[in-house]
Amino acid sequence: MSDLPIISNRTARRHLLHLQGLSIPPHTRLDKEDLYALIERMGFVQLDSINTVERAHHMILFARNQTYRQKHLKQLHEDDGVLFENWTHDASIIPSCFYPYWRHKFAREADVILERWTKWRREGFQDMLQETLDHVRTHGEVMSRDVTAVSADQETQKGDGWWDWHPSKTALEYLWRTGHLCVARREGFQKVYDMPERVVEACHLEAGCAHDEFVDWACSSALDRLGFATHGEIAAFWDLVRPAEAKAWCEARLGGPLAQVL
Repeated sequence: MSDLPIISNRTARRHLLHLQGLSIPPHTRLDKEDLYALIERMGFVQLDSINTVERAHHMILFARNQTYRQKHLKQLHEDDGVLFENWTHDASIIPSCFYPYWRHKFAREADVILERWTKWRREGFQDMLQETLDHVRTHGEVMSRDVTAVSADQETQKGDGWWDWHPSKTALEYLWRTGHLCVARREGFQKVYDMPERVVEACHLEAGCAHDEFVDWACSSALDRLGFATHGEIAAFWDLVRPAEAKAWCEARLGGPLAQVL
């Protein structure tokens, strides 16, 4: 028999629901500042373009508080700039104060995404990266339709559906995923891209952190929001660090701030 402490399933469920904001009375008044606090407590809110009943991010927040108002999320992101849009394990809305840690993600994933998308996407997007970036820098906010010059043949060409992006669209998405561009706002759920310095506050944009500080934040902040987890689950929460890094972080803290449980 193991002598490790045991967390019952009932206790584990209650703890996780509480950490993820699902134990708050659902009719408690939620103003814009409260909404931001909820999102920071959750860590991020996944975005989804599917709109069968309602978009996923609105359903996620409404499930936690039925006084949630969609306009407040829009204001926090597009007007106040305290949220930014990028990638965790999927497209997400994230507190802007976390932006310095995403700079590590941008640097880590640039070559990986480039190699993957070179195989998956249409040819030629790599040749459009600098041109696209220069266009946004000079002309300001753009949508993919603003930089996509599609020939008549391409318009009628049968592609692979939703993910069959034109090279200029792929260039915009690559520049966004790697931190060279930001999503300033959405129009009809279509991304409007701009330069980071025109979207993210300078205090977050210019802030940096060392690699060890980055790993420590990514792991500790994930565990704060999960309560208990394997090292793989810690790494997967933000999708910022590798499982091996999370494992080493856990092992270094066992017997101190961390304890093994069953």
